[in-house]
Amino acid sequence: MMVDERHPRRSPRVGRGVQAVQAAVPLYGFQPPVGTPYGLEVSTVEDFFAEHDDWPWNPPRPGRATFHYLILVTEGELLHDVDHVTRTVACGQWLWVRPGHTQCWHPPGSARGVFILFEPDVLTSDAARLLAPLTAHEAPAVLNTHPDDATWLRQTALQLLDEHRALGRRRLDVHHALRRSLLESLLLRLANSPDATATGAAAGCTGRRDTYARFVDALELHFRELHRAADYAGLLGCSVRTLSRAARDAAGKGVREVIDERRLLEARRLLGSAGWDARAVAVHLGFTDPANFGRFFRGRTGLAPAAFAAREARTGI
Repeated sequence: MMVDERHPRRSPRVGRGVQAVQAAVPLYGFQPPVGTPYGLEVSTVEDFFAEHDDWPWNPPRPGRATFHYLILVTEGELLHDVDHVTRTVACGQWLWVRPGHTQCWHPPGSARGVFILFEPDVLTSDAARLLAPLTAHEAPAVLNTHPDDATWLRQTALQLLDEHRALGRRRLDVHHALRRSLLESLLLRLANSPDATATGAAAGCTGRRDTYARFVDALELHFRELHRAADYAGLLGCSVRTLSRAARDAAGKGVREVIDERRLLEARRLLGSAGWDARAVAVHLGFTDPANFGRFFRGRTGLAPAAFAAREARTGI
């Protein structure tokens, strides 16, 4: 096993209202032991858990990383929380946790698979440009492979694992070039998955892509006080219809749904790892009263805010 442990780093300065939440979630940097070449490590889910019985799933606790987690599940089923939503990754599916995502591990149970960790700068500039829609923070966390690519992707992942374990059999620069080549080939083929293709197609509409990107930036600044599509259309200087079409093309969702998802994500963070009470969260997110917030939260999670907070406290998430 090439990775010893990742140590928490100080969280970067973040926007008002989010700083207290992110500061409560440790940020892990890529820190393999001496001798591991460059910012890429390949293992298996089962080996990683067997050799790291105290990090960071015992007990489960949230964390963020400065690097990518990419897992192909080859047996069983893996549960993993990404931004406080539990994802179920079935056999043949890929889990991709990107830098900055809040994540929390679940015990793997019978799940088996190839586990790839890599820093963003391990990719060549050409590959990084081609893969930009897939490496973006908002890209899908769970990917279904194209039927024509599934076998090839599995074999390439296993070849990458084999090459990573071949450290010392050939010159270090050749070893790294082979690993990077296999990784980039795998990622470029993974970009052909239906989920990634939809993301890339949306990115192809330059005007709408730019509108949506500006909307997401504005939303990050104003989601606490602005909650209507018209509010953001006014900020961006476009019509509600133009903004709605941009959101549908880029995210497959309406503007209001995107706004509500961002408010819900913040509510999960505040009720969970930050330990806020429901009344404080309601005020922070601009709800007129805690009852309205309770209906909003329960309608989307099936739990009252207090019940959600109690569950998170019990599980340590």
